[in-house]
Amino acid sequence: MGKILVTGGAGYIGSHTCVELLSSGYEVVVVDNLENSSKKAIERVESISGKNLDLVIGDIRDEKILDKIFMNQMVDSVIHFAGYKAVGESVEFPLKYYENNVSGTILLLEKMKEYNVKNIVFSSSATVYGDPHEVPIKEGFPLKPYNPYGKTKRMVEMILEDLYESDKSWNIALLRYFNPVGAHESGLIGEDPRGIPNNLTPYITQVAVGKLKKLSVFGNDYPTKDGTGVRDFIHVKDLALGHVRAIEKIMEKPGLFCVNLGTGKGYSVLEVLKAFEKACKKEIPYSIEPRRPGDIAKCYADTNYAKEFLKWEAMFGIEKMAEDAWNWQKNNPDGYGDN
Repeated sequence: MGKILVTGGAGYIGSHTCVELLSSGYEVVVVDNLENSSKKAIERVESISGKNLDLVIGDIRDEKILDKIFMNQMVDSVIHFAGYKAVGESVEFPLKYYENNVSGTILLLEKMKEYNVKNIVFSSSATVYGDPHEVPIKEGFPLKPYNPYGKTKRMVEMILEDLYESDKSWNIALLRYFNPVGAHESGLIGEDPRGIPNNLTPYITQVAVGKLKKLSVFGNDYPTKDGTGVRDFIHVKDLALGHVRAIEKIMEKPGLFCVNLGTGKGYSVLEVLKAFEKACKKEIPYSIEPRRPGDIAKCYADTNYAKEFLKWEAMFGIEKMAEDAWNWQKNNPDGYGDN
């Protein structure tokens, strides 16, 4: 088994992926600046897996940090999560997003090239598709991201595509994921957003736990089954296992590939709300608000390629996602407690 460098490994998806990597027998090195994450997540990853990992507190934009890691650790692959991820914030502060998400990745790739580490799994996003012309969304659909966050993801994909064209000894996985939700079943690690959550499910759980008053549902006049937006929600553990499969695939030296990671099912906002009400055994107050600009009616994945090529498939449905997310929130009402 190899040694994997996980950038942003203390974050939500990163920490769950570290658990699955350690459980699968990989050695793990995490680099994280802890700006949007917690050192406690790493301690809990170690207690869940019963294994240790190396944590380097630092930024991927710091050349000295990267040199130190690649010189001292015999890393053979990288899973790259480190990046800002709030759509609204990206519209407000585009330069911050381009500087971190794009420039940070370029420096990381330069260092990988210098130290001859040519295997990378990149955390991309379904936002690269923009407003799809139809659903389910296939990997070959046109790419039209319409916010700076989505554009940074697509830009990095293009950089990786060009890098592969220039040097076919790279092995590159572009994983476009849909909406990650849920938490590890132990309730020890989960999503801990800074400030008011941008995403639907941590917002719901914070209403349920009494931290926020009510959920705002933006738009109930979409052409969907109940008028609310439909999205493909995927359990974070399924997503983490998708990264383990991508690392296994990369060891077969497949070149460059791109895969959607979703369930292939669309759940409406009100269906998600009902699943959470069932999980926490209480009504969750909500109000209908006008549509937000830029929101689309439906977005869910075609998962056939993931099944055929990666031999990976999501196992958990919305009820399990809601149960695990609620289990994390009620046991950790203030997240890791260091926000």
